[in-house]
Order: sequence, then C-alpha cells, then structure tokens
Amino acid sequence: MINLRFVATVPRGFSDLLAAEVTALGGQNVRDQVGGVQFEGSLRTGYNVLLESRLASRVLLEVASGPVATTDEFYQLARGVDWREHMDPNGTLACEFTGKHPAITNTHFGALKLKDAICDQLRDTTKLRPSIETQRPDVAVYAHAQRGVVSLSIDLAGDALSRRGYRLAGGEAPLRENLAAGILVRAGWPAIAAAGGEFLDPMCGSGTFVIEAAWMALDAAPGLQRDFWGFQGWRGHDAALWEELVSAAKARMKQQLPVIIRGADRNRAAIATAQANARRAGVGRDLAFEHCDIATLAPRKAAADAPPGLLCVNPPYGLRIEGEEDAAAAHRAIGEALRGPFAAWHGIVLTGEPKLGQLIGCEASRVHTVWNGALECRLLRFAPGERKVRRAASGVVINDTALAQSAGAQMFANRVRKNLQHLGKAARRQQVGCWRLYDADMPEYALAVDLYTGVGPDEGRRWLYVQEYAPPATVDPQAAQRRREEALSVLPEVTGIALADIRLRTRRRQSDGQYEKLNRREEFHQVEEAGLKVRVNLDDYLDTGLFLDHRLTRQRIGAAARGKRFLNLFCYTGVATVHAAAGGAASSLSVDMSRTYLDWAAANLELNGLASPAHRLLQADAVRWLAEQQDGPAFDLIFLDPPTFSNSARMEGVLDTQRDHAGLIRHCMRVLSPEGTLIFSTNAQRFSLDTDIHSAFRVADISAATLPFDFQGNPRIHRCFELKHR
Repeated sequence: MINLRFVATVPRGFSDLLAAEVTALGGQNVRDQVGGVQFEGSLRTGYNVLLESRLASRVLLEVASGPVATTDEFYQLARGVDWREHMDPNGTLACEFTGKHPAITNTHFGALKLKDAICDQLRDTTKLRPSIETQRPDVAVYAHAQRGVVSLSIDLAGDALSRRGYRLAGGEAPLRENLAAGILVRAGWPAIAAAGGEFLDPMCGSGTFVIEAAWMALDAAPGLQRDFWGFQGWRGHDAALWEELVSAAKARMKQQLPVIIRGADRNRAAIATAQANARRAGVGRDLAFEHCDIATLAPRKAAADAPPGLLCVNPPYGLRIEGEEDAAAAHRAIGEALRGPFAAWHGIVLTGEPKLGQLIGCEASRVHTVWNGALECRLLRFAPGERKVRRAASGVVINDTALAQSAGAQMFANRVRKNLQHLGKAARRQQVGCWRLYDADMPEYALAVDLYTGVGPDEGRRWLYVQEYAPPATVDPQAAQRRREEALSVLPEVTGIALADIRLRTRRRQSDGQYEKLNRREEFHQVEEAGLKVRVNLDDYLDTGLFLDHRLTRQRIGAAARGKRFLNLFCYTGVATVHAAAGGAASSLSVDMSRTYLDWAAANLELNGLASPAHRLLQADAVRWLAEQQDGPAFDLIFLDPPTFSNSARMEGVLDTQRDHAGLIRHCMRVLSPEGTLIFSTNAQRFSLDTDIHSAFRVADISAATLPFDFQGNPRIHRCFELKHR
C-alpha cells in the first residue's frame, strides 16, 4: 500500500484536536503544527479525513518537498514534478504560495513562479498548457515555505471544508462551521451527547452551533452534502473508493436524534435563518428553535433526572453588536444563566473582547485563545457545579472595582496595553509565542510579566507568569502589597487571560543561593520557540524551564551548529541543545548537576524527535568535570552559561561567576577546536570580563546582538561574548 503524505489545516487554536481526529481516522505519524497537522496514510486515509473531519479547513496532498535557497531552485523543484500524473494539460489550474522565504518575499510572485514551472513542464512534455482559473479549478497547487524548505501540494478539498452545504446565508458575522465544531469538541460535546445530555445555544444566530451539535449526535459525516471537491479534476482520484466511503458514511448515520438540541435567539430573523439552514442540513424536524431571551430559558429536564448538558454560546461582539451596552448585557446574562438554571451544566463561551468575558462574573475552568477568521478570541470553559469567584493565583480577590479603577492600577493598565500593542506586533511579526510583556517599566510596579502561548495539546492556551522580587526593607510592605494587587486587578481584563492562568511568584533567595521547589504539581505545558517545542512548568519552580532573554542566543547556536560537536555546560533544561540538534549538530554533550533538569532536557529532545545516542546528557558538577578534561579539540561549539552564584551541596566549593569566569573560559578553550567558537553568557549585574581573557583570545561582545525585542528596555539583563582562538 502506497503511503502518501498529507497536510490538513485547521483554525488556529485547534491543531491538537485535529491531530487526535486525524489519528482516529487512520492517519499515521501525525504531527501537529501551528495551523494544522502533517500525517501519512493511503489514499483511503486521505479520503476519510476529507469526508469525516469536522475540524479540518483543507486537506493537501504533498507531491514534492525540498530545501530551496533561490527562486531558481524553487522553480526547478516545481518543474521536477511530473504534472502529467496529476492533471490534464488542457484543464484548469490555480496556484498559491504561502509562508516565508528570504528569496521569495512576495507571495504573488511565488505563485506566478509556481505557475510558470508547472505550465513550462507541461508545455515541454505535451505541447499543451493549462488555463488559469481561480474559482474551482481542476487542480489547485499550493507551495508553502518554512525554514528554507518548500513543499508542493495539491488541494484535495477544493472549497474550504467549512462549507458543508447547508448554510446559504448567515448573520452579520457568521461562525465558520469547522470552528463551531472545534469549539463543541473542546467543550466535550460528543461525550456529553453520548451520556444523554441536552444542548442549548441561547444566542444561536444562523444556527451553526446547533446544526453541528446535531450532526455530531447523529454521527453524520460533514462532507456528505458538499457538491464540489478539489480531487474531481485530479488524475489520481479513485471514484470507486470514494463512493464506497460515502455509502458507508450514509449507512452509519443515525436516523433519529438521540438527545434534545435547542437553539434560541431574541432576533426573529435569525431564528428564521437558522431554521432554513437546519432544513438544508437535514435536521430541521429534529431541532427546536425558540424566539426568546436567554433569561426565559431553562433545561427541559430537571437536573436531578438528567446528566449535565452543554450551554454553548457565541455572544454578540464586533460586527454583531448593536452597541457596547448590548454586548455587555449579553455577557452578564450568560453569567446569570450559568449561575442560575444552568449551574449543573457545562458551559463554553466564545468572546471576541476579553473585557466582555470578565462581565460573565464566573471563573473559567479553562481559557483558550482561538481565531475566528482574523479576529483573536477567547474561549471560556465552565465546569458544572458552583461557579467559582474569580481569584488571583496569589489568593487575592481582584474583581474589586475600586482597586481596578484606582489611579495606580489604571496607570499600570495603560502601560501594559501600550506594550501589548507595540511588543505584541513585534511578537507576531517574528512569530514569538513566549515573550516579556512588562519589565518593571514603572519603578513603583517592580514586576516582570511574561506571556506564554501554548502549542500542541496546549494550543490556544495562554498564561501570564508574573514575577515580583521581594521588596527591600526600605519599602513599606503594605504599599508594595497594594501595588501588586493593583497590577493583578487589571491584568485579566487588559490581556484577556483568565485568573486561573495567571501565576504569581515572589523571588526570595534561600541561604545557599539556590531556588527552592515551590509545588509538586508536575504539570508541564508545551510552548514553541523558533519552530521547536519546549516543555515549561509554570507552577513548581521559580523559573519555568525557558529563559526568555536567551531566545536569540539559542537561535544563534542553532544556526552555527551544523556538523559541529556541541558542548552545553550548565545546560538547565537543554533548550540550547535542542536548537543545536535541530540545526544539524553532529553530536552534543549537555552537562548539569540536576537529574531533574537533565530529564527535562531529554523530554525536550524527545518532543522534537531529536533524541539520539549522538546527543548525550551527563549528570556532573560542570566546574569539576571541565577542569578534569584533557587538552584537545573535543568540541567545535561550546555554550557556557553558568549561574551567577551557586552554593549547592553537590558542588565542590562556591561558584561566583564574576570571580571564577576566567578559569571557566580557559578550561573551555582547552577543549575547543582551533576554528571553534565559545559563547559565554552571564546574568551577573555589573559584570566585567577579565582583561587577560581579552589578551589571550579573540573576543566579541555580542550582548546587543543577542538582546530580544522584548528586553530592549533592560540591556543589562545579560552579557554575552563570542570567543575564538587567536
């Protein structure tokens, strides 16, 4: 059986759910990525995903992939495909280029280059060339560039898979069908329905949530009603196989809805549209639509006699609001319903404006960041039972209106808003998901606020990691506490991140200079740096496992690592080693005294598919181990980033980087190859590099070059040097 390679795209925030869905549909070697998943399988597998996936936007069949440095190499890659196997030379063609590539900065130019390569190849081999047609062509070819590699794929879906065929019209801002399905899956609706729970959308608009919920309960394949597919003009299409799968899906579909599914809206025209859409979807007789206000609704079954249902709602915001007060009232009404007649139900709310989500007045059990088209939204999940009062991670109640409206709180909020706009733009442009949002910009609010964005199983989630250094004795403790509470009181509304996902840490040194373990939750989350996955722990330690100020340093290591023997001393969680391995290092050795951190480093390598005997992890006192190494060129690239001060019981003596750095550097240079590079970094304040080191080696201060955009206001966060032999 031929194994083909596919890519399925999905609305941002749902790739983890799509990965699980594709696996259940027979996909092999499934790997989730931002905005979709890669998987392998037979043509049957690809057809299964096209027909059965509720979440995918498109399914692409990869026909070629390779590293590309220039536009000519891109042209040759595309021309090297035998397009006669895929399309009729007399047919119609559409081309699209996505992603980023240093040689192809204009996506329109990339699409034209792709079109030229395909047409030239067909003309040279058949004397014919296809016509260009952007609307429903026989074959649509996509080129996607990422990290210097370009993949070429054929779009098997044609129209977006969100177009199920039942909705001819929606409201002013209709919800895409696959986004609605993703929200239902995230809410656990399939399991709720299987247990007999009810469903209600009290602000149903054109009925998308209601219809998708019904199709899930009926086990109806979402592709059954589509009238066009991208594979219809593709020469590899197997019509008999497709008809077999369609027939099986029709036979499997339940004939009667097994649970109560309702939609309601106070707009009579919206109800009429929803009913018409339901009829086209084949579920018009099964669903109940009501013209009423949310305040008049209640479960059909008494809570004592029924399993928990699901209240699912996309309240008005953006284009759908009549005014700010209309939107605010809708969100308050949702909160009243969740605390009142639907307290025993699950709840899930999609809101496009974080400040409106706060008006619900209940603490969400989970918050996900998702995108409704280009609009960034928050998905708030509420567990059944008593709705919790919103509290901060520190235990301070922060829905204190007076506190949040104080002059200090508003001043802090304005600064964070400004940073979100300015630094957030840079983060999006550079595709950075973990960055420093606020760094003691105002001295009286001596906090560092870091934003972490989840990927993989945590995609769509965001956290704030708030660090406060214990105030000196000269500062009034009560004044410091009030400023901390003022900051915490406004962060959820300003950032749209729920209180449950805000962590507060006060950094206090222990007597031995080490940081204590605070908790034992052992809860890890996945984030991403430069396309690589990293495990972070936001609860158990004072540091998360990812030092954000060294983002560019690690990327520098990755860019320099190809074919090199890499040594990572005081390796911590091994993120620099992950960059080196991904960059093509021939081998690596990572040394740290902590077994916990070495296990963490091993998990990071495994997470990226980089675990290998070539990449070794060694538990040892790095100072002693380095001193014991024999002279000789054992390594070509070394990263030395010692702690500023360490007095661990497992170390021989006390490490003071300002005092001891010259000896550490000399030991590193003893084992560095003649053309090798040592990158030395320290976070020691007022650090000064030993003058003898300047004399003995070629030294370049790369501190400014390794300072990320979000640390430009604190250039002393670290000092970084590149050293080579003279």
